[in-house]
Amino acid sequence: MDFIILIMAVWALGLNHNTAPQGIRGKFAFAMDQMGDTLDELRRNVPGTAEATILSTCNRTEVYCAADLIAPEQTLRWLAQSGGVRTEDLQAHTYTLSQGQVARHAFRVASGLDSMVLGEAQILGQMKDAVRAAQDAGALGTTLHQLFQRSFAVAKEVRTSTEIGAHSISMAAACVRLASQVFEDLAQTRVLFVGAGEMIGLCATHFAARSPKQMVIANRTLDRGEKLASRFGGEVMRLAEIPDRLHEFDVVVSCTASSLPLIGLGAVERAIQRRRHRPIFMVDLAVPRDIEPEVKGLEDIYLYSVDDLSGVVQTAQANRQAAVAQAEAIIDAGVQSFLHWLDQRSMVPVIRELNEQADRWRQAELLKARKMLARGENPEQVLEALAQGLSHKMLHGAMAELHAGDHAARERARSAIEHFFLRHHR
Repeated sequence: MDFIILIMAVWALGLNHNTAPQGIRGKFAFAMDQMGDTLDELRRNVPGTAEATILSTCNRTEVYCAADLIAPEQTLRWLAQSGGVRTEDLQAHTYTLSQGQVARHAFRVASGLDSMVLGEAQILGQMKDAVRAAQDAGALGTTLHQLFQRSFAVAKEVRTSTEIGAHSISMAAACVRLASQVFEDLAQTRVLFVGAGEMIGLCATHFAARSPKQMVIANRTLDRGEKLASRFGGEVMRLAEIPDRLHEFDVVVSCTASSLPLIGLGAVERAIQRRRHRPIFMVDLAVPRDIEPEVKGLEDIYLYSVDDLSGVVQTAQANRQAAVAQAEAIIDAGVQSFLHWLDQRSMVPVIRELNEQADRWRQAELLKARKMLARGENPEQVLEALAQGLSHKMLHGAMAELHAGDHAARERARSAIEHFFLRHHR
């Protein structure tokens, strides 16, 4: 794997469910299949950015960068422009992190400590997808590679060493719980899933456990829809059929990557009329929204968005505070380790230059020694000259410092020389 070498400054700019409403977050949802072009555009618009990764989910959009100099202002301007929002307006909803703050945040995100659902595991897979996309785009270098690999390692340790994920209520489980409050027996319901991604797969798994009367997958591509539907003995239909068939379903769960709503107010109004006002439970897990928000104002409609579910999924968190403390301790250790690695990276140019200088001295003295041997000189004398030549070259700079400059400079030189050359002989 080819990595960009020697990046010292790391920063992140982000917005999430705690800092921005769904309407704002929806403007910054980046499609994974276009991530290569997005990363190229980011790096062109933020000068000097050698490495970049974008994590984009329904609850957060975060831009991670590494370069010689931190440039969060330019990153903010690029992000605001990409979402069609004024920079000042976006700034109110974002957070900017650098160096150790970035590591701590990334580790907490990967471990599920920064999620709407405490301890949820889906974010780790999404982070891995983001890193893979950055790698494929040639935007992942040594520094971000280290940051994210350490994030994955910390997340694994948190999940295996603590109970952070125990009893967590996932979005999918929350959907089933809320639907049970609308319909007494979910086994008598017909469920429509719009989309065929990972979140819909999780929701379908949870609903399938209640054995609903019918499960249908509506997706843009029938092949992918059929693949998911076959796991649950469900059916499949095209997105274009939704307006005509919406009245058939008691439960609708939607989560696609569409940039525009797929289910409009008019379609839902017609469905309610045809159902003679039997209720429909609807969940819109998409960012941007799949279902027009005005639908929530209709009678007999129970519509929940991602943000609406936050109260449900936060239950029982108090019981997990001990696990959170354990996880934070693991993260603290991971942050210190990453910062130590980052600090060591700053010494790479000096180490490289020192090795190159030593190699030049070695080559020069070897060349002299070979010439002396070729002239038939005594090998013992040649070895002595070789050793003496190397010693003189290595000590020349130190000796010069001891004899030059003012008293303070000589004292600094003496202290350094004692530390590097004489500490084993004290």
